Amino acid sequence: MSNKLAIIGGGNLGRAIAEGVVKSGFMPAADIIVTRRNTQLLSDLAAQGVVVMSDNQEAVRQARTVILAVKPYNVRDILRELSPVLSETQHVLISVVTGVWMEELQQAAGKTLPLFRAMPNTAIAIQESMTCLSHTNAGPADVQYVQSLFDTVGRTVTIDEKLMDASTVLGACGIAYALRFIRANIQGGIEIGFDAQTASLIAAQTALGAAELLIRTGRHPEQEIDKVTTPKGCTIAGLNEMEHQGFSSSLIKGIVASYVKILKP
Repeated sequence: MSNKLAIIGGGNLGRAIAEGVVKSGFMPAADIIVTRRNTQLLSDLAAQGVVVMSDNQEAVRQARTVILAVKPYNVRDILRELSPVLSETQHVLISVVTGVWMEELQQAAGKTLPLFRAMPNTAIAIQESMTCLSHTNAGPADVQYVQSLFDTVGRTVTIDEKLMDASTVLGACGIAYALRFIRANIQGGIEIGFDAQTASLIAAQTALGAAELLIRTGRHPEQEIDKVTTPKGCTIAGLNEMEHQGFSSSLIKGIVASYVKILKP
């Protein structure tokens, strides 16, 4: 059995995973297989040396690690298709599908496989994903391998599976929330005099710097906020106005609304 990686489903997330793994150098592009019904839509991956094909079963036959990156409503049909070629002793299955539990995945596959659920975000394409992992029936070597795989494309944390839906909201949907904040910052920058390109650069780099401050120092956001909020200053005036307009409460309500939607689609 080879150490190849098969990504079943070359949509946005499947493509992003392939791109991130190629850029990371974790494995040669030729050892990565991505499937999609219309392989022409994967021509850019093929140009990088990734193997593209439409035959899901053949992809699994050639691989040891299988990442399932399909729509939730397709999971059961795809796993039934793959079941004849999935081996309990030769394959590791990783699902990046939202809202489908490991017990359901095992039942659909009809096999007791080393199984992981992973929730990366689309920043995986530039090796900056936040990926949450949970697993069952996996030995230490499999756990280490899967963690290493996702560590090469960002950061990982292992969580209880009951928190996977919450991790989807905070980490995956969170990309959209962060981008919407940056977009608003850009719009504000334009209103106070910057051109769009300059405002975009300042807003994006500032958000990046703020995130890195927290990651590198391990400090709470309020500790860093206190450093730039001088008495009667412009920062505190802006923060207070944002809070008066419901900035924090609207974000929290949005996160909860996304979570409720996952629980009750």
